[in-house]
Amino acid sequence: MTGTPETAAPPKLLLASGSPRRLQLLAQAGIEPDSLLPTSVDESPLHELPRSLAKRLARSKADAARAMAARTPEFAGAFILSADTVVSVGRRILPKAEFHDQAAECLLMLSGRSHRVHTAICLLTPKGAIRQRLVETKVRFKRLSRAEMDTYLGSGEWRDKAGGYAIQGLAGTFVVRLVGSYSSVVGLPLYETVAMLEGEGFPTRRGWLGTG
Repeated sequence: MTGTPETAAPPKLLLASGSPRRLQLLAQAGIEPDSLLPTSVDESPLHELPRSLAKRLARSKADAARAMAARTPEFAGAFILSADTVVSVGRRILPKAEFHDQAAECLLMLSGRSHRVHTAICLLTPKGAIRQRLVETKVRFKRLSRAEMDTYLGSGEWRDKAGGYAIQGLAGTFVVRLVGSYSSVVGLPLYETVAMLEGEGFPTRRGWLGTG
């Protein structure tokens, strides 16, 4: 007696982040992670260039998430995706603002100048491959008045944001020019992320049907 062949279960995707922004960007691409594995790694620069820091932190977050996933049998054979965003003016790396004074210093540095946003993504595949990409975007801010800076600081939107601002929020009104990837500045370059997943065999469009 011949039975009906079983359909292989689709591979799982684990996002090594608890960022609502990255989750929303994946949702925009029709991708829903099977689980979130936010990690805690030391993000202090080690006398390195901004792009090197972003790549190192993305890889560290992916490795930490893999160690967490290894303790859960249902996550065996899953893809693990991580990302990290670093904002810099020249070679100076701006902090992920946690305090009012940090955010104020960032705004003073960014006012009327161009800066670069480096977002690195890292993908660990079920076959043990490690894939990394770095996306660099150039952003120019208008010259900010004292009133604009004070009001933005008062909004609190800057908290826990690289460079002390969120381009998808109020600070989007400060942007004069952007050359590169908008989604990368938000926190996850969509084109590069989807291309990387597809290149490794992950079915990125399986959730597209029925979304109209």
